[in-house]
Amino acid sequence: MSYAKTLPETDWDFRLENTKTYTHCYHGYPAMMIPQIANRLIKYYGSNAQQLFDPYCGSGTSLVEANVNGINAVGTDLNPLARLIAEAKTALPEIEKIKAKIDFFSNLFFSSSFKCVEEEKANLPVFPNLHFWFSEEVIEKLSHIKRYIDEIEDRTVSLFFYVAFSETIREASYTRNSEFKLVRIPEAKRKSFSPDVYGIFLSKLQRNIRGLLEYSEIMQGVNAKTKILSFDTVKTVEPLKSSEIDLVVTSPPYGDSRTTVAYGQFSRLASQWLDLEEPNKVDNNLMGGKRYFSKIHEMGFEEVDSSIDKIRQIDEKRAIEVLSFYEDYYKSISNISKIIRDGAFCCYVVGNRIVKNTVLPTDEITKAFFEDNGLRHIDTFNRNIPNKRMPSKNSPTNKTGAKSATMSREFIVVMRKE
Repeated sequence: MSYAKTLPETDWDFRLENTKTYTHCYHGYPAMMIPQIANRLIKYYGSNAQQLFDPYCGSGTSLVEANVNGINAVGTDLNPLARLIAEAKTALPEIEKIKAKIDFFSNLFFSSSFKCVEEEKANLPVFPNLHFWFSEEVIEKLSHIKRYIDEIEDRTVSLFFYVAFSETIREASYTRNSEFKLVRIPEAKRKSFSPDVYGIFLSKLQRNIRGLLEYSEIMQGVNAKTKILSFDTVKTVEPLKSSEIDLVVTSPPYGDSRTTVAYGQFSRLASQWLDLEEPNKVDNNLMGGKRYFSKIHEMGFEEVDSSIDKIRQIDEKRAIEVLSFYEDYYKSISNISKIIRDGAFCCYVVGNRIVKNTVLPTDEITKAFFEDNGLRHIDTFNRNIPNKRMPSKNSPTNKTGAKSATMSREFIVVMRKE
């Protein structure tokens, strides 16, 4: 079969499409791949696939789309909150159990018995800066909700409630919700900030059950399952066997989390409330989060080395940070290449970030890394990024008035194992 570019670039923008179908509506997450991209790639390159792998699965977009298309899926991510969301999105709890628990919650917290419920002291969480991010009233109400969920015995049902709780935590905090980083709203706004905690939580549940109903309907008669794992592809792919994977559809990080998309900061408050492991170390654990060298060296790829040299001439520390990311990225791609069967496709949705006014050609770097591991380049599609939650320009030098454009396009790099 010939896999040639058959669609114009604008067809990849999906500007008018609903990106919150099925369980994709459950929970926001930084730099999410939209389901239409995953679905198109799966249908076009995975017609005979039995198992899809997403090595940086985030909140599980490609995993849901794999299951919808009758393909089993495996996803891994180092962010515990991402794994929780992905597990919830791909689960199929009993609808009647969900409805019963929602009704019970609604009656419990919005009835004449409300006062006696409030008088019951919940176990308050203990973590640094709790009172910096939440008011006393919000802490109390969030604690009541968590106790309610903790008592749900069915794992698939409790997951449904936890993802709604996670979003409620962020919206009820003093965090500025217009961005992913943890930024506290000004004192003047804090004084008048009085979120309807129970109302927010209930609205999330009602929105999510609509998505679950849609997902459950389309999954009737479909025998596809998802496994969510937690291994680091930079270090190993041992949980998977050689040539086990028929298709890879993923969107890797743009760069190290501390200086690009703040996955760890976005997840921290919810992870602390949910007692997830090491909520303060997520950014350090992701690709490029640790630096293993103190001097610049060449990787042997012109696409990387020339860019690093340009950054080094301006800021050697930033050059080392960028190089650290690409070192980890290469290791990850090398490991992933081992578990893809011959003839299988690998689809990476990447962004070419800008560091110190230097465009990092991650699309070309991805192609070169895979080619070095025996895969052949099939095509690269590009698309505009609509509705980005990041400024169209930033200040890379931190000098007043000195602005530089941020990413406005993505590239879909398609490789094939020979």
